[in-house]
Amino acid sequence: MSNIINDPVLVSAIQDLARGIKSEADLSSLTRELLKITVEASLNAEMEAHLGYPKHSPTGHNSGNSRNGYGSKSLKVDHGVLEIETPRDRNGTFEPQFVRKNQTRLTHFDDKILTLPEGTIIGENLEEDKKRFYVSEEGAWW
Repeated sequence: MSNIINDPVLVSAIQDLARGIKSEADLSSLTRELLKITVEASLNAEMEAHLGYPKHSPTGHNSGNSRNGYGSKSLKVDHGVLEIETPRDRNGTFEPQFVRKNQTRLTHFDDKILTLPEGTIIGENLEEDKKRFYVSEEGAWW
């Protein structure tokens, strides 16, 4: 992953948070909170793009569609279940892309990518390849 956190103030804040970590449970809790903040911010940015104006902007008055509060959603993530707030619009036309409607899982697919041994051929027996490469701890993905 590239270095996306290059703001010194943000790096300093994260370092301050990390100083309080004393156990794996603390790390898991911090990770979940950061994930929640990130997912909710992404969904709110999608809503802003959908409506065409920022929250509390006078541009939205009498625009025909506006924000209509939040709904709650439970997502299964790598560290358990994450409760998030998803924005709604009055017309019901908002279709989030980052976390889609009815989506129940948010997992890091990158963590599932396998490095194949040199010379491995995929495709000779597709069903066997699926079983080898697409099985998670919860079971098969198909």
